[in-house]
Amino acid sequence: MTNESPSHANAALVFGGSRGIGAAIARRLARDGHPVALTYASRADKAAEVVAAIEAEGGTALALQADSADAGALASAVASATARLGPPGIAVVNAGLYQGSPLDAFPLDMLDRLLAVNVRGVFLSIQAAAARMVDGGRIITIGSNTAVRSGVVGSSVYAMTKAAVATLVRELALDLAPRRITINNIQPGPIETDITAGFLEQLVERNPLRRVGTPGEVAALAAHLASAEAGYMTGASLTMDGGFSI
Repeated sequence: MTNESPSHANAALVFGGSRGIGAAIARRLARDGHPVALTYASRADKAAEVVAAIEAEGGTALALQADSADAGALASAVASATARLGPPGIAVVNAGLYQGSPLDAFPLDMLDRLLAVNVRGVFLSIQAAAARMVDGGRIITIGSNTAVRSGVVGSSVYAMTKAAVATLVRELALDLAPRRITINNIQPGPIETDITAGFLEQLVERNPLRRVGTPGEVAALAAHLASAEAGYMTGASLTMDGGFSI
């Protein structure tokens, strides 16, 4: 196909769509008319909840198990989604992992896991999705404002992986441009999810806007990047963090 932009008939893939930001994006894209396939690593129950919510709103969705560090599982998930929903016009790579430790105590297995999921897994997800994507499609990664600055001891490797994602997106824009596929990176700051639930008050105090973001706000930006109106933007990293990293 040679579409210049993804139509409502085109399927959307959301890698890491069972909770938080990924779940919000999956639901938003479904509301915008796209059948959605979402992957999950281990929480089949949460993935099923997202599918049920989408179907309750009249949308089409399916959940597929795939660890982002497993190249075979990712390729299989994309193949299954394509067989059931058609070639993807949108792919959102949200799967990621946060772990932190000061330098002198940083375990090697933690380093390897962060690189495997946050860098290798992102590349593999993009590669698998692009191979089956319609021309004129949209790829969106969910990075982190820590790629700009974290200011937190122990987050160096996590920040490094997110900076790698920003660089990957910028350079892959050249690879994908001949097919009119755009690729852009959203870099959220503190977002109200189950991960931040225990220290929201501290995050609010550090944020110039004196609040944290919501998954719905990230989903709204993702929906814009997935739309025809964003067809001239590619290779960009967009930080949305209330001024947290300024």
